[in-house]
Amino acid sequence: MSDPKLTFKEMCARFDVTPRTLRYYEYIELLRPEKDGRNRLYGPREVARMILILRGRRFGFSLEGIRQWLMIYETKGTRPQMESWIEGADRQLRELTRQREELGQTIEELRALRDEAVRFLDDGDTGH
Repeated sequence: MSDPKLTFKEMCARFDVTPRTLRYYEYIELLRPEKDGRNRLYGPREVARMILILRGRRFGFSLEGIRQWLMIYETKGTRPQMESWIEGADRQLRELTRQREELGQTIEELRALRDEAVRFLDDGDTGH
C-alpha cells in the first residue's frame, strides 16, 4: 500500500499556509512534490520537510539556513545534519536570549515612562 499523498490545496490547508508560500518553498527547492500532469502531490517526505521548515521558521531560522540544513541530510546523512543543527540552535539560542534581555529592558523603560505620565496627570499638572 502506498503512502497517501496530499494535493496542493490539502497541503496548504494542513499547514495553514498560502498557495504563494507553498509555491515559494518549491521555487527555492525546500519542497519537491511529485508532478502528475499539472497537479502536485506531496508525500510523507514533503510533509516531514514542511513540518521542519515551519518549525525552523518559528525558531527564527532563515529559509536559506533551513534549505542548507535539509541539503546536508541529502548529501552527507543524519549525523552531519544533526551536528549542523546543534551549531545553528546554539547560535539561535544566544540570539533569542539577547533579544529577550533587550525586550525586558524596553518593557521596563516603557513602563517607567508610562508611570511617569500617569503621575503627571494625577498631580493635576496640565502644563499650562
